Amino acid sequence: MVNNKNFILLTALSVAGFAVAVGANLWLPQIAAVKITPYAVFHGVTLDINQTYRIVLGLLIALYLGIAVFSWFDPGRRKQFIKRAPFRFVIGLALALWDILGTKLLLLPQPFFPGPARIIEAFLMEGAYIWRNTMYSLRLFTVGFSIGVVFGVGTGILIGWFPRIYYWVYPVLKISGVIPAVAWMPFALTLLPTPFTAAAFLIVICTWFPIASLTAAGISSTPRIHFEVAKTLGAKTPYLIFRVAIPHALPNIFTGIGTANAFSFITLVMAEMMGQPGGLGYYINASKVWSAYYKVFAAILVMAILFSLIMYVIGLIQQSVLRWQKGLLKA
Repeated sequence: MVNNKNFILLTALSVAGFAVAVGANLWLPQIAAVKITPYAVFHGVTLDINQTYRIVLGLLIALYLGIAVFSWFDPGRRKQFIKRAPFRFVIGLALALWDILGTKLLLLPQPFFPGPARIIEAFLMEGAYIWRNTMYSLRLFTVGFSIGVVFGVGTGILIGWFPRIYYWVYPVLKISGVIPAVAWMPFALTLLPTPFTAAAFLIVICTWFPIASLTAAGISSTPRIHFEVAKTLGAKTPYLIFRVAIPHALPNIFTGIGTANAFSFITLVMAEMMGQPGGLGYYINASKVWSAYYKVFAAILVMAILFSLIMYVIGLIQQSVLRWQKGLLKA
């Protein structure tokens, strides 16, 4: 149990690194010759890259202070918050060092490693365009991943429950699963009507394999005694599948979904680089051609945030569905 004094100290540690980063950007003079251009934001308000960078750092400080206040009254949340305090402090110091080397002194190889303030410039220059590409990626991911989850869980249940289906389908799953999804890109672009449906098809393939495999393993590993007890109570086949086998397989299913999420994101970016009219992968490819690597980093930042949010949502759903596991597993 952490007392109030230690919690306050660790909260201060959480934001101290970001405060150092603000100070380094504000008070350290710009030594290297870097053009600082003001951009119109809204209603005549202009911001340059350093001002915007300090605002972002300030928002991070406010965010973590808000989380600290939210966690104050709950012992579990307090424990989780202070656990990451040293990590947040180091991240703030790393940003300060990166800003000094990449912007103030320009000692990092340019244009390959721009400073954090320069990366933020991409959002000031073409924030609306980045937003449109982000929405395209999110729409493509949602369509492909959702269909892949449905097909993966359905295939896994059929393979794990019915021996005849296992005999015919599992070899196909095993062989096709080792082939990278992007290898099917030429066929998908030829056979499917639009680049969007072709990319969605690739995401379905890479999502389908891990979910189907782990779902089948979870179904087939259900202890026989559970079925025997249910049959003794008069359970029929649908009950055995949906009320015994599938609940037992749920941890495997969510493990497959988490794995498939990572594969899907990789496939999404590669597919967008190979023929999509939009998306973050397309934006990276176009920026790379012009050696605008600060825009590449901006797109990578958006991807990292999106992936983290998706994983967080999946984690919340998993905690809700598998709440019976709470206290049984290692924290």
